[in-house]
Amino acid sequence: MKLSGKTWKFGNDVDTDLIIPARYLNTSDPKELAKHCMEDADATFAGKVSPGDIMIAGKNFGCGSSREHAPIAIKEVGVTVVIADSFARIFYRNSINIGLPILESPEAAKEIQEGDVVEVDLDKGIIFNQTQNKTYEVAPFPPFIQEIINAGGLVNYVKKKVAQ
Repeated sequence: MKLSGKTWKFGNDVDTDLIIPARYLNTSDPKELAKHCMEDADATFAGKVSPGDIMIAGKNFGCGSSREHAPIAIKEVGVTVVIADSFARIFYRNSINIGLPILESPEAAKEIQEGDVVEVDLDKGIIFNQTQNKTYEVAPFPPFIQEIINAGGLVNYVKKKVAQ
C-alpha cells in the first residue's frame, strides 16, 4: 500500500492528552474526536489537515494513557500514517488495532520538515521525501499486521476472518 501526503510535524513526548484532550473524552464518535485532534498543540490543526496527510513526530509519541481515542482522532482527521522517532508501546498497538499505520524512523523523523510531501510504501518499508528527494528504509510490517491495517483495523480483520 502506498500513501502520499503533506507532512505536519510535532516534537518529542507528545502524549495522548495532547493528541486528544481529556475534556473531549465524553464521546467515542470519531468525527467529533477529529475536530479536536492536536488542538492544544495547534488550535487550527484539524481545520488544516487534508485527507492523506502524514504526521511526523519525535521520540515517545503517544505516551501517557492507553486511550484508543488518540489514534482514532488522528486517523479520522485524515492522517494516513504517523512517522516518529519512537512510539509509546500501547499507542503503537492501539494504532495497529484501529488500522492506523505507524513507522519508526529516527532519521526520517529528524530530517523531514513540516510541509514536505512524503510518499510511504508500507509493503516495501520505504519512506520517500519528494520535497528533499531523500529515501529512508524501515522494516515493513509483517504480513499479518499488513492484513490488519488493510482491513481497516483489528475488528474488521476478525470479522473478515470469521466470515471466511
